[in-house]
Amino acid sequence: MSTILLTNAWVLTLDGALTQHETGWVQIDGDLITALGAGVPPVIAKAEIVDCGGDIVMPGMVNTHCHMGMSVFRGLGEDVDDRLYRYILPLERKFVTAEMVRAGSALSALEMIAGGVTTVADMYYFETEVGRVVAEAGMRGVVGQTLADFAPPDHRDFDEGFALVEALVAEFAGHPLVTPSIAPHAPYSTGLAAMERVAAWSADHPDVPVQMHLAESDLEVAWARDNHGTSTVEVVRRAGLLKPGLICAHCLHLDDVDIAHMAEAQVCVATNPRSNGKAGRGIAPVEKLRQAGIPVGIGSDGPMSGNTLDLFSQFAPVSMFAKLLGKSRRPLPAVEVVRMATIEGARVLGMDRKIGSLEAGKQADLIRIELSAARLHPIYDAYSMLVFAALPTDVRDVMVAGRWLLRDRQVQTLDPKKTLRDALQIATAFKAEMARIDQDSQ
Repeated sequence: MSTILLTNAWVLTLDGALTQHETGWVQIDGDLITALGAGVPPVIAKAEIVDCGGDIVMPGMVNTHCHMGMSVFRGLGEDVDDRLYRYILPLERKFVTAEMVRAGSALSALEMIAGGVTTVADMYYFETEVGRVVAEAGMRGVVGQTLADFAPPDHRDFDEGFALVEALVAEFAGHPLVTPSIAPHAPYSTGLAAMERVAAWSADHPDVPVQMHLAESDLEVAWARDNHGTSTVEVVRRAGLLKPGLICAHCLHLDDVDIAHMAEAQVCVATNPRSNGKAGRGIAPVEKLRQAGIPVGIGSDGPMSGNTLDLFSQFAPVSMFAKLLGKSRRPLPAVEVVRMATIEGARVLGMDRKIGSLEAGKQADLIRIELSAARLHPIYDAYSMLVFAALPTDVRDVMVAGRWLLRDRQVQTLDPKKTLRDALQIATAFKAEMARIDQDSQ
């Protein structure tokens, strides 16, 4: 078993005490952190010594909601109000194949690794391809096969959709990095009967996480009110799907009763501030959710919606939105934002005993943040610097399970040139189809 020793590092552990070692070290044996501390590191024969030069070493970040395959849709129709129905859905039905999802997911993995994201929760179509890309890239992932009733590209009905879930679970059961998941798209796009079926299936497969969009849009709220006479959260509750560990993405349109039900059910939330703000959909009540005891992680959403997949781009918005709601600087301080991106995000995905903090016995999922950029200094508080000044380009090294995925800003597990070339070929086809749609609509 090889030993790696990170020395001369500003170690942010994100453990329960928020321990910091301003001149610290971390020992990694195989895939585990075996020791860490301050001051002079131990002398270990034949260890690989990495002098971090005073840079920050911290847990890898956890992106709790993403659609990796959609990176090929990034920037498409940005200022078109009806772009979902004008462009996105027609393009998905015509072009979304296993090969397209693989290419888009590889581009997303390349971006996330370079930006310090080591774990991602994804939900999209042809999700076995996403799982394979995540595994090949060396990331950790919860990959959810989406189920929906709006003519999705990989299943004609829910029977076919459940068959895809079964295939996903069969392929990745027991995988060291990839956790298969079932992902009903949203209440309005599945319906009560389908959600009841998911709830029953989940009861028979308790180790398989469930992900879904919840209380995301006015359309969803109106659907619940007009069809069921209640809130969208209550519809999910009636279906038996509001249950411990449910990963709920967005959660913008909630009242106090909804939050109380969510807390009682022990669900988890993935907030996506940049995506929601950009779409003008609203602000998630993150402070209320966390005060109710609901774990909240940070997600990028899909690159079609939020554009960037790193979490640095989410930090300032999630903090600022909470401050705007509270009309004060005090809500959601920087340290809490970083906790949401690491240990709390890991808790959302049910992985906090394994990752999310730097502690002996946990998996060696960590990143190194270089502190050479002028915009980072002076540093009075490391967490404030990370939230309001740091950028993905400050990430120098990334490790998952003791394996280097990024060294000196070079991704080790994917071919950047091929990854970009494959994605751009798909974009060329998209452009031609969009031109045809525009011509036909004139």
